[in-house]
Amino acid sequence: MARSRSLKLSDKLAKNRRRDRPTFGEMMRAANQRAHEQANRRLGKRGEKSIRAAIAATAPVMDDSEPDVSLGHRMMRWLIGLALLPFGWVTTWTFFSQFSHAAIDRGFWQTSAFWYFATGALLMVGWFLSGLLQSVFLYLYVLGHELTHAIFVYLCRGKVTGFHVSLEGGYITTNKTNIIIALSPYFVPFWSAVVVGLYLIFRHTTGLPVYADKILFAATGFTWTFHFAWTLWMIPRDQPDLKENGTFLSLTVIYLANLLVMALLLCLAADNPWLSGKAFVHEWVRHAAVWGENLWLWTKNAG
Repeated sequence: MARSRSLKLSDKLAKNRRRDRPTFGEMMRAANQRAHEQANRRLGKRGEKSIRAAIAATAPVMDDSEPDVSLGHRMMRWLIGLALLPFGWVTTWTFFSQFSHAAIDRGFWQTSAFWYFATGALLMVGWFLSGLLQSVFLYLYVLGHELTHAIFVYLCRGKVTGFHVSLEGGYITTNKTNIIIALSPYFVPFWSAVVVGLYLIFRHTTGLPVYADKILFAATGFTWTFHFAWTLWMIPRDQPDLKENGTFLSLTVIYLANLLVMALLLCLAADNPWLSGKAFVHEWVRHAAVWGENLWLWTKNAG
């Protein structure tokens, strides 16, 4: 009897120890809090330099709910976001109609490009859901996030004066910021661009074996899904990058930009990327005209 109670107590203690072990989400929240305190201290030292954060709460930023943002400014952000919704709808309709046409009529789903891309994507999904090497993937995501910020700062003729990446978050200090700089990591698959860039360099310098294209498709599927999964994981976590330009406007821009990136990948995977791109643009214009006419008739009838 005594032995039985001892086993039960041991089981309870083991369960308590398992419950006391923090989950990945709890560790992230604790890391965010520590990074927030560190960022506040750094902000006090760096004066007017702006901090671009990689994960939630790494830097104090202004958002639409704060009194320092004027009502007119908030209304302008909402109006621009609303104005972008029809573009998002037409782009979504065009993307799915083009993809279904390519998949059914042209047998795109039967091509090696599709299957190798899909294999890479499924491997990344399984790895992400398993939680294996999650800290490594988190670090790579934050690194790619901050490097994308930095690249777009230079493209916008700004300067980067500080760069930091860790599991607790990341930031760059810069003398310039805008909506493209702030949101670029959410729609630019950094590591996919690295994979494609390396492929092009090696193809034009050293030459590649015949199966290199298949490796490229698989690696692109893996890295693009990595970008997509971690971006979806990060966005709900109170991102300062989104608050900087208003959350609604930022999410609208991110959705539309990611859709255009996916459309670009679809066109590049076609036998003739140039013709596929032209067909997508023509189809987009046609759908825009159809939906515009339908909206006009609906408005006229309602009036």
